[in-house]
Amino acid sequence: MKTAIHPHLFETKVHCNGCDTNFTLHTTVEEITVEICSNCHPFYTGKQKLIDTAGRVDKFRARQAAATKAAEVEAGRQNAKDDKLAKVQAELESETVDKVQPEDPSPVTEADTK
Repeated sequence: MKTAIHPHLFETKVHCNGCDTNFTLHTTVEEITVEICSNCHPFYTGKQKLIDTAGRVDKFRARQAAATKAAEVEAGRQNAKDDKLAKVQAELESETVDKVQPEDPSPVTEADTK
């Protein structure tokens, strides 16, 4: 068998940036830094916690606010269009000439059907 082929194991210090927890493992790396661990992950804790990495949550909230504002503006435009259409239709109805009603055809008698 070959000697010295196995990696050297260290007692590794793991630091979580999400909850500032430290714990140790035995791995081939001397130090590990993680953003989220089992102590603060929502799957394991059952609690929702927002961890903002590189401002992503802020960017998302800004996009949501802009989309909501754009939807309100579009709804206002649509209401203005609907009001204008109703006004034009009302003007057209008031300006139309009285329609001539066709006279009722003479009633059909029994003599006509034979």
